[in-house]
Amino acid sequence: MKTKPTRISARTTLWPAAGAATLAFLVALEFAARHYGEPGPITQQAREVVLAPDSGPLLYAGLALTMVVLTWRQRFLAAGAAIGVDLVFWAVRWVVGADMNFGNGALWVVLGCAVLAFTRCTGRERALLLKGVGLGLLLVAGHKTGDTWLLITSETRPTVLDPYPATADHALGDPSWVVGRLVNATSPVGDGILHVVYGQLPLAAALVGLYQLRHVAVERRFPSHHLVRTFLVIGLLGPAVYMLFPVVGPVYAYGAEGGQWAVAHLWPDTLPSIGAPHPVPFDEITPRNCMPSLHTAWATTLFVHSRKGSRPMRYAGTFWLVATLTATLGFGYHYGVDLIAGVVFALTVEGAMRASARGWDRSATLLVAHGSAVFALLLVSYRLLPEQMAAHPWVSGPLLLLAMASVVLGYLRTTRAWEPKPEPARRPEPPRPAEPEPQPELV
Repeated sequence: MKTKPTRISARTTLWPAAGAATLAFLVALEFAARHYGEPGPITQQAREVVLAPDSGPLLYAGLALTMVVLTWRQRFLAAGAAIGVDLVFWAVRWVVGADMNFGNGALWVVLGCAVLAFTRCTGRERALLLKGVGLGLLLVAGHKTGDTWLLITSETRPTVLDPYPATADHALGDPSWVVGRLVNATSPVGDGILHVVYGQLPLAAALVGLYQLRHVAVERRFPSHHLVRTFLVIGLLGPAVYMLFPVVGPVYAYGAEGGQWAVAHLWPDTLPSIGAPHPVPFDEITPRNCMPSLHTAWATTLFVHSRKGSRPMRYAGTFWLVATLTATLGFGYHYGVDLIAGVVFALTVEGAMRASARGWDRSATLLVAHGSAVFALLLVSYRLLPEQMAAHPWVSGPLLLLAMASVVLGYLRTTRAWEPKPEPARRPEPPRPAEPEPQPELV
């Protein structure tokens, strides 16, 4: 008797493949960090099971993402258990005089959910709970992975290319120097607000992600695409570009933060002179994390995903984007050309993630190919043509903005075509004439 072959969907095999690839990537980073005498992302996260965590809010954000698959009763139990464990750890650390912090309880509960998934759940319920656990752990692991990447960039790139984007930035009017002076003029109020916005970008992304995943517990499935997916992929792919184009930022290369390694102490009061750019040596501590600006990329995706939310969320997404762009320039962390590359990078990755969720077609391929080509062209022009760009700012500046705008418009046109078209409203049927009442018969 012949049996009917079972069909395995691509989505069913995607999760195990993605999990295996992520684990292999984390193991490779662990070995790379160990080579330089530092703990890798796996060791750092394992230590936080017992030792004081680096970021308690990040661990609780990971727990919140895990809890999207739980019922309200289970969420209250999980939150109570996390707080209870943290109180115990807090008391023990206070007694022994150890470093005080919180977040261990959140990690314990997330790991406990993984144990329950294997021991108490089966089938779709097990898969759903494991996806929630994986999402929460990946949020934390993404932060640890970023730290390891930054260590590798500082150890493997003894020279930096800051004179190249600094020269190319003349085409945009040296925005980092201009905004830097404005931020200094608004200190301490404006400076303080921007520091909060810049530092809490992961928390803002977690809140938007929670809003998008609010129906998971009821529908018992994750949406095909949400912010956290793009946020994590940007964090995984972006640092690889740091290795190709190592840049430390104007506050280090041209400011007081660079110390003896700075080319000159010019930022933000004096513009650098236009000359032949060349690589310059720098210390082995400062991360080479400028090209592209991942804070700009993350804030861009946050803005894009907030468009489908409520009015307060749309306003918050716009504010976070504008404030993040201001902070990246005003604190001297990035050049203007970094931000343009960050926007192009973000929309290219976002387009690829949306295409992987809905299925690839010609429009998706063209969108990602166009974004990738523009991104590569930007990097090449920053490296090979910075003097020409600085010498002709009225031509090169608009061209840079037009290149970014072409990706923005391509993304909007393509993704709007993917949206389901609303059905035309049916015309109301005309009222039927009332039937005449039957007349009584005359006898």
